[in-house]
Amino acid sequence: MVTVFDRDRLGDYQRMANTLRDAGIRAELYLGNPRNMGNQFRYADKRNSPCVVIQGGDEKAKGEVQIKDLIEGAKAAAAIASNQEWRESRPAQFAVAEAKLVEAVREVLSRHGISWN
Repeated sequence: MVTVFDRDRLGDYQRMANTLRDAGIRAELYLGNPRNMGNQFRYADKRNSPCVVIQGGDEKAKGEVQIKDLIEGAKAAAAIASNQEWRESRPAQFAVAEAKLVEAVREVLSRHGISWN
């Protein structure tokens, strides 16, 4: 799932979702209220999304996206004692160049034995 950080950049997020779809990866763009990232992650969990794509202004300026592996994140959450520790460690989340989006998502899917074709 592609998250929405800023409604003014909806076109950027749509392009990311289309890039994934063109590569044969099922992708969904979050269309709810973008102000609450927690709601977006909960929605992704309900949809059984293995990962989410995140790009705020800082990432856009660097030409990067953040990929959050929700499966690994759930495993790590069980081992982390506090919310502060969770925020500081950011388990299962990593940055990649925007041009490597498809490759990074395929890597997450492969890690969990999920086929994209």
